[in-house]
Amino acid sequence: MSLNSLASIENWPVPTAAAGVVRADGTVLGTHGPTARPFPLASVTKPLAAYAVLVAYEEGAIELDEPAGPPGATVRHLLAHTSGLAFDEHRVTAPPGERRLYSNAGFEQLGDHVAKATDIPFAEYLRQAVLAPLGMTRTTLDGSPAKDAVSTVDDLLLFAAELQAPRLLDPRTVAEAMTVQYPGTKGVLPGYGHQNPNDWGLGFEIRDSKSPHWTGTSSSPRTFGHFGQSGTFLWTDPAAGAACVALTDRAFGPWATEAWPPFTDAVLSELRAR
Repeated sequence: MSLNSLASIENWPVPTAAAGVVRADGTVLGTHGPTARPFPLASVTKPLAAYAVLVAYEEGAIELDEPAGPPGATVRHLLAHTSGLAFDEHRVTAPPGERRLYSNAGFEQLGDHVAKATDIPFAEYLRQAVLAPLGMTRTTLDGSPAKDAVSTVDDLLLFAAELQAPRLLDPRTVAEAMTVQYPGTKGVLPGYGHQNPNDWGLGFEIRDSKSPHWTGTSSSPRTFGHFGQSGTFLWTDPAAGAACVALTDRAFGPWATEAWPPFTDAVLSELRAR
C-alpha cells in the first residue's frame, strides 16, 4: 500500500526529502524518497534522548523528581523544558517550573545526569536502551543529546511505531510522557513565537490548541512529537492511529512553515478516507 499524499514532498523547495507513515502495529502505510538515507535530525534527537531517559527511570537508575540540572530543578523539569536553563547556554534565566524555556542545555544536562547515574556514556546508553532493541541500526548520536543524532526515515518509523504501542517502556510511562507537564506554562515555541500555554510532555511537544503550529490544522490536540532545525519532523496523532516522519537536508525556515501543515492535512485526509 502507499499514500499518494507523501509524494507532495517532491514539491518542497529542498534538495532531498524522505517521508513515511506507520501504524501502531508497525505497518508502514507508505513511504516516499530515500528512506534509507541518513539525515541530521537536529532537535528530533530530543524524543530519542527522552525515551532513553525514561528507560533509565524504569530501570531504577534515576527518578523523575530527583534533583538534576540547576538548583531546584529535577529530571522532570529538564524533560519538560521548565528547568529555567537558557536555550543554548548553561545559565539559569528563570526559577524551575515558572516558564517554558526551550533548552538544548537542559537536554545536555539530562544526558550528563543519566551517564553519571548509569556509568555509561549517554550515546552508548541510548544505543543499548532504545536503538538496538528497536533495530535502529542506521541511527547514531555523536555529540549533544539535544541535537546531534543522525537517522533515517526507516529507523524513525520503527521508533514511531514504538511510541504508539510501547514495548521498551510501560505504556503508563509513555502516557505520562505525552501528558502536559506543568499545565498553563507559557513560553516560546521556536520558530512559531509565544504560545500561551506552550504545552509539553516529557521530551515531547504536545499540540493541543497551539496556533500557529508545524502540524496540520486537522491534527488532533493529542498529537505529539518534535521538529528540528535541520528541516525534520516526527508527529504521532493518536486520533488518526498513525505517525509520520519527514526528513530533509534544508534548514527549517519559512518554506517549512508553509509546506508542512498542508502536507500533514493531506496525509490525515488520506488516512481518514481509508
